[in-house]
Amino acid sequence: MSATDAEPVAEDGATDEWAPVRDLPPSAKLVAKVLEYEDTLSQSELAEETLLPSRTVRYALSRLEEVDVVESRFSFTDARKRLYSLDL
Repeated sequence: MSATDAEPVAEDGATDEWAPVRDLPPSAKLVAKVLEYEDTLSQSELAEETLLPSRTVRYALSRLEEVDVVESRFSFTDARKRLYSLDL
C-alpha cells in the first residue's frame, strides 16, 4: 500500500471521511450534509429539505455516487422511488 492509497488524514490526525466531498459542487456538499443529519431521504424529500430544484438534487446525487459516498436503494413502500443515505 503506497502513501497515495492511504485514507486522507485531517490536521488533528483523525481520518478525514469528508475528503471525497471537498472538491464537489456546493449543491452536492449540501445534499451530503442534509443526509448526514436526516439519515435516509428520497430525492423529492432532499429537494424539499435543501430548497434546491429537483434537477440540481439529481446532479448532486450523481456526483456523490461517483465518489462512492452515497448509497441508494429502492423504497419498500413505493418501488418507483429510491432512498438515499450517506455512506462515509
